[in-house]
Amino acid sequence: MSANNRQRIGVIGAGYVGLVTGVCLAALGHEVIIRDIVPAKVEALNNGDVPIYEPGLEDLMAEHSDRLAYTLSLADLLESSELIFVAVDTPPTYSGDADLSSVMGLLDELEKTGAGEQHALIMKSTVPVGTGERVRAELNARGLSAVGYASNPEFLKEGAAIADFMDPDRVVVGDFNHATGDRVAELYGGIEAPILRTSVASAEMIKYASNAFLATKISFINEIANVCEEVGADVTVVAEGMGLDSRIGGAFLKAGIGFGGSCFPKDVSALKQLAGNSGYHFQLLTSVIEVNELQKRRVIGKLRKHLGSLEGRRVALLGLAFKPDTDDIREASSLVLAARLMGEGANVVAYDPIAMNSARERLSGVEFASSAEDAIADSDAAVLVTEWQQFAELDWTALRSRMRVPLVIDGRNALDAATLSAAGYTYEGIGVLGEGVASSNGLG
Repeated sequence: MSANNRQRIGVIGAGYVGLVTGVCLAALGHEVIIRDIVPAKVEALNNGDVPIYEPGLEDLMAEHSDRLAYTLSLADLLESSELIFVAVDTPPTYSGDADLSSVMGLLDELEKTGAGEQHALIMKSTVPVGTGERVRAELNARGLSAVGYASNPEFLKEGAAIADFMDPDRVVVGDFNHATGDRVAELYGGIEAPILRTSVASAEMIKYASNAFLATKISFINEIANVCEEVGADVTVVAEGMGLDSRIGGAFLKAGIGFGGSCFPKDVSALKQLAGNSGYHFQLLTSVIEVNELQKRRVIGKLRKHLGSLEGRRVALLGLAFKPDTDDIREASSLVLAARLMGEGANVVAYDPIAMNSARERLSGVEFASSAEDAIADSDAAVLVTEWQQFAELDWTALRSRMRVPLVIDGRNALDAATLSAAGYTYEGIGVLGEGVASSNGLG
């Protein structure tokens, strides 16, 4: 990148989105300063330590450390940058609306610290439609009318975030002023991807609508899986057949025990609430949310079918993160399953290759094993919750003798059903035919 194209970038928030965004922009050749309000996090970053687990991020951060700086000071960030990405938390409130207190608090800080006409706020945080209009009005009211504003939503999948940033399906830029939008679009000059220029409101809606549609695909295939169990069909084959239709596509058609994480549950609820606040009842999303909650509880029914009462039973949960290649357990299925199992009187033992520390803060009453093998030992059932590759590579034949009851509930259809059945296990997947039938899209 030539010096003329290099931009001075600030990022507010060193969480998942902010840190990945900042590091990837540095990799594109820009000068980046990242600000967070947690001293321990900023100290760790300045020492080269990455506070989140994301494959490849630590190496990329080290490679471009000469263009990365970390600070607690908003004044330092404003002095060192012009385009300022906002990547603060917008968690759900009790009503289901997005909590914008961090966004509005930033405006208070900007008013006190003083932002100038050279600055523009670029919203990366997922915010409800209308937030941009509200922020624009607040900036004007606070004497910051010269500060630009644009919406540039993120579409990062945890576990593949760097690839998603550097090789995206699309880049969306919404603006009130084309000059500000141009500055944002120019940042992605080194990336070959369609750049969609639109209004701020449409950019905000694109993010919500995309996540809501993907969540709908997941709930739909889970409903199909449940019907498959009743009629003797195999959902893995059904999904494959559906996915070959170019109008449908195979992505997000893998049946399991429901979606989780920091995006889908929050964004689906927020879009449903946004519609309701606008006077429209989004009935489809109500069903998507309900199906996702019920799907997790079907695992309890499968355990009861084979074990009867779960009182005093020892159940091993394999995987705690909401998906592989992350340590994120926000809205993870493991949280619901562990709580429900303990509510049934079961003793829960769990293992995850990455997310153990995160889980210990959230799961009281759960025994944490040092390995998958130790979790399975002496258990009455093993439930695969997260499809980490290493679980498919376990020596399941040898583990059979270590279980009190050789029962496996495969919550992600990620194990080889034929292998487990031949080894003497009772195997149950999600919407698959069961004994002797291997998943066509599994890990085994």
